[in-house]
Amino acid sequence: QVQLVESGGGLVQAGGSLRLSCAASGDTFTRYNIGWFRQAPGKEREYVGAVTWNAGNTYYADSVRGRFTISRDNAKNTVYLQMNSLTPEDTALYYCAAHGTLTQLVAWGDYDYRGQGTQVTVSS
Repeated sequence: QVQLVESGGGLVQAGGSLRLSCAASGDTFTRYNIGWFRQAPGKEREYVGAVTWNAGNTYYADSVRGRFTISRDNAKNTVYLQMNSLTPEDTALYYCAAHGTLTQLVAWGDYDYRGQGTQVTVSS
């Protein structure tokens, strides 16, 4: 099993930036691909993007492509979500999740392990 803890959320003005972290513990970190999701109040949870176990590939939802960047440092068992040019529409609870398959997964329910989330609020 792997445990995931998100951090780095907060309040930022529109146009600003934040970097979220997803720290893993437990099982071998490089066994897992890591995805980011978010859920805004009153909305369904949304796929943001993902990074493969060796950071060889990254994937992004259309809504964040070009503004968000996912990276990982396997030596630190940590995945990062760099968010730039934030808008109020990015306000949400952000989660990271892990799965050990070879395919790209975009559904929350397909991930094996999930964090508790960190809140991001973007003011206008």
